Order: sequence, then C-alpha cells, then structure tokens
Amino acid sequence: MSDSDLSSRTVLVTGATSGIGFETARQLAERGATVLVHGRTAEDTQAATDKLIAAAGIDAGQVCGVTADFTCLEEVEALARRVVAEHPHLDTLVNNAGIAAPERHTLTADGNEIVLQVNFLAHYLLTCLLEPALTSDPGGRVVNVSSSLHRTASIQWSDPHRVRRYSRLAAYAQSQLALTVFAADPRVTAVSVHPGVCETELLSLYAINGASAAEGAAHVVRLCDPATEIVNGAYYDRDQRVEPAQAATEDRTVKRLSKLADQLIGHNT
Repeated sequence: MSDSDLSSRTVLVTGATSGIGFETARQLAERGATVLVHGRTAEDTQAATDKLIAAAGIDAGQVCGVTADFTCLEEVEALARRVVAEHPHLDTLVNNAGIAAPERHTLTADGNEIVLQVNFLAHYLLTCLLEPALTSDPGGRVVNVSSSLHRTASIQWSDPHRVRRYSRLAAYAQSQLALTVFAADPRVTAVSVHPGVCETELLSLYAINGASAAEGAAHVVRLCDPATEIVNGAYYDRDQRVEPAQAATEDRTVKRLSKLADQLIGHNT
C-alpha cells in the first residue's frame, strides 16, 4: 500500500467514532489529511476527535468533528450545509456509517426502515448535497464502505421498507446492495469496497472472528489515495477489484434506485 503524503486532501468520514470509520480517520490523519470526523452525537464525536489528537503525530488542526444522527434526514441536510460552507473543497467522502438491522421492524421519524435510511438513504442524500463541494480534481471521489453480503440481497422495489416481510439480515443486505449500486451513479465518481470481516459492532452478521478494524480501514484508505486510480462504479473486495452482484452494474437498476431514493428522502436532488 502507498504511504503517499495526503496533506493536501480533505476527507469526510461518516461513522468515524468507532470501528473501521475511526481507524480510517486515524490512518488518513497520520498521512497528513484534514479529516472531518462524523459522529451520531456531539459527545461521541468529541471523544473520537480527542482520541485522534492524542495519537502520535496528529495535529489538532487536522481533525474537525461534525455531528448528525442519520435516523433524521434533517440532521443530514444540516451536516451537508455546514460542510459545504466550511469546506467548499472536499476531496473525498467516505460513506462508512452503518448499523446492523434491529430484530424488530423499525421505522425512523422520516418513515423509512431504519437500516435502509442509516446505511443508504442518508449517504445518498449527503452525497447529492455535497456535490458542489466534492472536487472534480484528479483523485476526487466517493468511497462507499459496502459488504460482501450485498450479493445475497434483492431490492424490494414495491416494499423497500419490508413492511410485509421483515428479516434483519435481508434488510441489512438490501441496504448494502443499494449502497453498492449507488457507486455506479454517473453524477459522482465513486467506488465501493468490502473491507473484509472485521472485529466491529457488525461482526455478528458475518462470523465469530474477524480481522482488526485497522486492517479493514487500510483497504478504505487505499481507495482514498489519489495515487490509486479508480473506475466509476468499481467494487473492491479488500484490495482486489472484483465484479459486484450483477444488479450493481445495470444502468436500469442504477436509474431505478436513484428514482426510488429521491422519493424516499422527499427531495428532487
């Protein structure tokens, strides 16, 4: 993996207070990047930024905490407005925040199934709203942290909130397929990556044991590096580019998902 200097780069990492998100923020900051550290609450975000600053070699000016609860789309909009205003030149957006689906079917106040909103719709909205700030300079990109479980999924077009038949694993997999499909949206330069099965809060969905969060984050950071050339819509399993599920590369599916997402977030993005 390249250890090129990233001091000219500004990166927003969602879900950066723990797990792969925190390790991604740490590794980016250690290589000189300015990192916007997103957390769900102000307390979580402050604790994460304090921990990063305490790490060797990371300057306080390199990390900036930003907060939004992705179960509330209004907070996502406020986050986007703040980032565009304070960081009009954003090199990379890492769409990493994610939750495991709850045992029981749960809707957000916005009326969306909670894992679909947190893992996909909030990132879709955020990405669209950050488009003015996301640079078109060489190396500018979006990195969606997805999952190999997207291969097991289908998008329930007529019942995306899975009201009629809810399964937590199916709901989670659907959110990951949607995020993977979104990487092929022509409006942004984006890739998606499965960072491997890691020791995070989502481990129970995959296995008993996993790699360290730092190992998983290294695969994300590699794709943030402008020295790593990417093709829009590409999918990586750790450090290897592989073909995603067939649906993730179909133009019809990409357009259909965009239309559905616009409806669900109530925006004409």
